[in-house]
Amino acid sequence: MAIQLKRLDHLVLTVADIAATVAFYEAALGMVAEQFAGGRIALRFGEQKINLHEHGHEFEPKAQSVQPGSADLCFVTSTPVAVAKEALVALGVEILEGPVQKSGALGPI
Repeated sequence: MAIQLKRLDHLVLTVADIAATVAFYEAALGMVAEQFAGGRIALRFGEQKINLHEHGHEFEPKAQSVQPGSADLCFVTSTPVAVAKEALVALGVEILEGPVQKSGALGPI
């Protein structure tokens, strides 16, 4: 069974300089910076958000091999998590961690 995606919830960008990244996205695209517990910074636009991780100071969980410019994606699905995980494993995808609790664009996921 294919996983049924509903939408992209958020993505994470690993950047060299969070302040410069925020300044660019606010000026160029009108995004709004938002600070979360622990000093995490996200850029919000519509019902989406981009979480920013500064290279060398990433928050957990994070992608396995991060570099400035790398990204990871979080999708919202109507497929139960256990079924989605089973489908990915059947396709040869290695699950490194999870499922985990996250702060999604519209709240906890």
